[in-house]
Amino acid sequence: MNLTHDEFYNPITQSLAIVQALFDNYQRTKFPERPPEFFSLELCGEAGELANLEKKRWKGKAVPLEALEDEAADVLIALMNYANARGMHLGNAVSAKLVRIEEKRAALEAQGESY
Repeated sequence: MNLTHDEFYNPITQSLAIVQALFDNYQRTKFPERPPEFFSLELCGEAGELANLEKKRWKGKAVPLEALEDEAADVLIALMNYANARGMHLGNAVSAKLVRIEEKRAALEAQGESY
């Protein structure tokens, strides 16, 4: 799939900006103000909970998809809250990172290597 910059990166930037603004409004109107460090620690905790479920699955234990979805949602919410508390614009950051990844991937591909 060969998408142009406008077809791929711009929608990511714009969509994430909308979602992030909605999260920010919800957090500010429904919950007490918390510092970025709180959300950073919350993000680590939620990512750890997701990782623990994956470890259980890896060991062969039955973990329903709904449990993974629930923890993944917690990770996203914590990330949005952290980014908002720090004044980060995730859409811009993600698009910029994807550009760097694609540049590295293309350079490696030109050398016959995989990313």
